[in-house]
Amino acid sequence: MPNDAVLVTGASTGIGHAIAMTLAHDGYTVYAGVRKEGDRERLEAQDVRIRPVILDVTVPADLARAVQTIREAGDILAGLVNNAGVAVAGPLEFLPIDALRQQFEVNTIAPIAMAQAALPLLRASRGRSVNIGSIAGRLSAPFVGPYSASKAALASLTDALRQELAPSGVAVSLLEFASVKTPIWEKGRAGRDALTASMPPQAMTYYGALAEAIVAQTRVEEREGMDPQRIAGTVLAALRAAKPRERYVIGRKARIQAVAAILPPRTRDRLVKRVMKLP
Repeated sequence: MPNDAVLVTGASTGIGHAIAMTLAHDGYTVYAGVRKEGDRERLEAQDVRIRPVILDVTVPADLARAVQTIREAGDILAGLVNNAGVAVAGPLEFLPIDALRQQFEVNTIAPIAMAQAALPLLRASRGRSVNIGSIAGRLSAPFVGPYSASKAALASLTDALRQELAPSGVAVSLLEFASVKTPIWEKGRAGRDALTASMPPQAMTYYGALAEAIVAQTRVEEREGMDPQRIAGTVLAALRAAKPRERYVIGRKARIQAVAAILPPRTRDRLVKRVMKLP
């Protein structure tokens, strides 16, 4: 008998890993996208329902291969969870344009490419598509413009995709939340060091004090972030619901930021500066 399956991108750690484990425990066969062979072996050993697939979301051949693996297994693709993402940070004045392109390639373009590859199976099952967004897509701040912009663009594309697919019975949802306890914070700080090294000396002359304040704030956000399991539970609810919500705003902090996002720009700027303790 075919199994109900869900394809989850970026499943090796953090939110993606929590989603994969939660769905597997609930009885789904989870095709967990990972980029490294070591992660594939580790996830495979954690639950018999998890079937890791090597999947770099920026490589078209990987997308096609992941979907073909599900098709050949004869499983019913009940859901797609676009979770894979990166966070690029830095002052826009000096940010390498290739880094900006990579930000959009992973966070914005890849989810649509993945949806295109998976939609023949999702249409057949009248399945669900869930995109992992961020409340940062509504409210940006210094140095996180690339990440915020990529999530804002993803939100707009998700809105359009949801309306386009409504007649087919494929429901599309977007999840928005604030900080979460995941390795992305450490990866982001490591990426900041690499970006800083690639920038001219005057970048830190202009932005050094601001950069230090923002790094300090990221450590606060990391410490106070919500458990990724909460995101995973919401994904499960979206996949199970007869009528999933168009958007799920998760957590008190995200709800507060959603309100702040509609304030006048000058008021919003002052609020961001005060809350983040920026110079």
